[in-house]
Amino acid sequence: MMALLPASPLLLLLLLFCCAAQAAPAGHEVTYLPGLAKQPAFKHYSGYLDAESDKHLHYWFVEAQGNGARDKPLVLWLNGGPGCSSIAGLLTEHGPFRIQPDGATLGYNDYAWNKLAHILYLEAPVGVGYSYSDSQDYRTNDTEVARVNYLALKEFLRLYPEYSSKDLFLTGESYGGIYVPTLAQWVMQDPSLNLKGIAVGNGLSCYETNDNSLVYFAYYHGLLGSRLWSDLQASCCSGGKCNFHDNKNLNCTLGMAEVIRIVDESGLNIYNLYAPCAGGVPGSYRYNDGVLVSYDLGNNFIRQPLRSSWREFLLTLPVASNKARLDPPCINTSSPTAYMNDPQVRKALHIVDNAPEWQMCSFPVSRGYKRIYMTMNDQYLKLLGTMKYRILLYNGDVDMACNFLGDEWFVDSLRQKLQVARRPWIYTDENGQDQIGGFVKEYTNISFLTVKGAGHMVPSDRPRPAFNMFQRFITGQPF
Repeated sequence: MMALLPASPLLLLLLLFCCAAQAAPAGHEVTYLPGLAKQPAFKHYSGYLDAESDKHLHYWFVEAQGNGARDKPLVLWLNGGPGCSSIAGLLTEHGPFRIQPDGATLGYNDYAWNKLAHILYLEAPVGVGYSYSDSQDYRTNDTEVARVNYLALKEFLRLYPEYSSKDLFLTGESYGGIYVPTLAQWVMQDPSLNLKGIAVGNGLSCYETNDNSLVYFAYYHGLLGSRLWSDLQASCCSGGKCNFHDNKNLNCTLGMAEVIRIVDESGLNIYNLYAPCAGGVPGSYRYNDGVLVSYDLGNNFIRQPLRSSWREFLLTLPVASNKARLDPPCINTSSPTAYMNDPQVRKALHIVDNAPEWQMCSFPVSRGYKRIYMTMNDQYLKLLGTMKYRILLYNGDVDMACNFLGDEWFVDSLRQKLQVARRPWIYTDENGQDQIGGFVKEYTNISFLTVKGAGHMVPSDRPRPAFNMFQRFITGQPF
């Protein structure tokens, strides 16, 4: 039997360094998560990233699970709004835990994306979810959010240095179409970060193409009827081109008002045309003693010039500042809201005592948010110009909030070299049969892909093909 030899000072120093490099921040590991019948085999962490002295962003980080976890990439996920929590992505879309209807228990997600990567869910901007600032001033804008998110990412990697050298992907959905490429502008200039690509689901890429394409989407899905369509063609179109976005023709404006009433205010599920509206046909506002306490987001996600007066009116209404909330229309948010506000869950996630009640979407953030960019054209062209990054824009094809046609037009407008013409992409279903997952068009370093039968939240509606799509993206496999 070999005797143990005393370690040299150099060896002790190396061991100490290795241990420190693998150490998570003290008190951030989630050692017990309420609602799970069995705690996970992988580790996960929750806490705060101090982007600046007064800005504290809550994060929930789940390590990759399964074989080869150590070698898997790091993914940052951002939900949209602006003002909605990325924890929705974790609990209702592609996280390892799925909230159950009782709002108290969790199930495991067979198609969790952390089977493919380590995933950082960041509640941003400050003021969203459990993120907060000491000043409680939650006014912000597109460029400020990109800067603060970059600082939060750097702080995360300072706390978890073992992930600094990993391949990094920036991902998100909806208004993440603004968040992700603007953040990428910061990340691509930092040589210490190993950015490999970005992916955006049902993203707001360009207001004009989103607005114009929505009218075509609505008409060809049977929502508008021949009379309204004829009126729109007559008043909004000339010389073979239609402008439904900011047309000054009064008759066009009146026609577009009718379109909005049908698409956004009639009770259709704007996030999935073929899905029912949770709770039935919603009202726009809810008052308590004459004070606005709740309203449905509706097309606040894709605010059109036509709706500017509506939105400006809304923001002047008397608001109970600590009670007003946003309700995404036709989406039942009661289960994740109940779970995240459970005192035992707050304790397990290391939420500070003075953090406000968790809400799916933040009224103060949305109310104080200034939109700067009307298109992401320049940001994508800068990324593509490096010839270094993989880019994927994917869309559920029955979403009306950020419809597939608008994002396809946007990708086409970037005028990159076409590599693979539009064609079906295939995945294998639960019965081992090949199925069409949607359609894909591939350019040099950028792909546009649809997911058949999915709405705004693709992994919620079509988890298996969404998992297959994401797997191919981060591993660089062809679609």
